[in-house]
Amino acid sequence: MIPAPRRPLSPAQQYLHLRTNPICRGEGKLDGAGLLWEYRVRPTPLSRQYLVRVTMKRDGTPHVAVIQPDLVALADGRPLPHVYSKPTRLCLTLPKAREWTESMRIDQTIVPWVATWLFFFEEWLVSDDWKGGGEHPSSGDTLVRHDGPPLRH
Repeated sequence: MIPAPRRPLSPAQQYLHLRTNPICRGEGKLDGAGLLWEYRVRPTPLSRQYLVRVTMKRDGTPHVAVIQPDLVALADGRPLPHVYSKPTRLCLTLPKAREWTESMRIDQTIVPWVATWLFFFEEWLVSDDWKGGGEHPSSGDTLVRHDGPPLRH
């Protein structure tokens, strides 16, 4: 018997999971359009701390941006690896491969993937060699804007 596909999780369900998971303790907003969640992460005990913003529109894929520190400034003039641009967002999945689906919990997938991406980013800052794998997004990819100042942190 083939199992039935899992039902998509609503932004409200995702928000509840984010609020209750201590690994991504933070603050957020939930409204009719979707959710916004901000939390701090340190990929290793020796790493700097990052303020991360996750946004998700209804029936959409989570978008992740690092709010602080400025990744472009950290790259010191080098083009950032493995990101979408305008605005800068982390490339965490292969969208065409459906590595992330709306039935997956953000706190159990996207949040750990962000820490892994940041680990490889910090290694790239030293080596100038992206070791995180994946396919790099093309420069023509269009994105939803996720601007605005951080929530209270």
